[in-house]
Amino acid sequence: MTFDSPGASESPPEATVNDNPSSTARSDTSASEPEPAAEEVIGVRKGMFGVAGSGDTSGYGRLTRTLSLPGSTPPPYGGYFDELVDELRKVLSDKGFTAAIEKIVVFRDELTLHVRREQLPVVARALRDAQPLRFELCLGVSGAHYPDDADRELHAVYHLMSITHNRRVRVEACAPDADPHIPSLYSVYPTTDWHERETYDFFGILFDGHPSLTRIEMPDDWRGHPQRKDYPLGGIPVEYKGARIPPPDERRTYS
Repeated sequence: MTFDSPGASESPPEATVNDNPSSTARSDTSASEPEPAAEEVIGVRKGMFGVAGSGDTSGYGRLTRTLSLPGSTPPPYGGYFDELVDELRKVLSDKGFTAAIEKIVVFRDELTLHVRREQLPVVARALRDAQPLRFELCLGVSGAHYPDDADRELHAVYHLMSITHNRRVRVEACAPDADPHIPSLYSVYPTTDWHERETYDFFGILFDGHPSLTRIEMPDDWRGHPQRKDYPLGGIPVEYKGARIPPPDERRTYS
């Protein structure tokens, strides 16, 4: 991802009169918008999917691109985001807020709170119970795997909605591959039951405190977690109307 910003232009030595008041209004509006988050580069990917150890079957073997994540966004954040962050700080106290929140990101008009995993239930309970916040509904849990994001390879993402205030916020917690444990939010949002099971099934994140953390999509005896970036592509014989799709190491390559 790249963020392009217009270069600074020199001002004329003499003041000029603006005959277009609408342009002034647009300038005032843009001044209050949050600054774009700086990129956090975590690695470089080669090929279409970054596959290693097998032939390139995509035809994009020479493609090279930088892997980056949005960095922390400085305040003001814009819209209701500032009020939301201020209220959460009041509920947690300055000390608790600093201990719980790693960074705040506003990207594509969406607010994400990056929370230290051990503080995840505390932050979720505050977002749910505080009257000025009242995020009563968890819409789902998503997983992500960034092998190049050292000591933060596994991400669990919770999408919360306030029915009372008609607001949304994303809460994200990370864990390393070597210790893939994140506290379950089942006690705060019981609807995360199946969502956390699916995230465990596909990414291998262990949600501590979940009442029944078992596979929900893949067979119980399945090995590995298929949506991780280090999971091998193919290798399982597939037949469709008599045609057989070979595993990647047996397919035609383009490199």
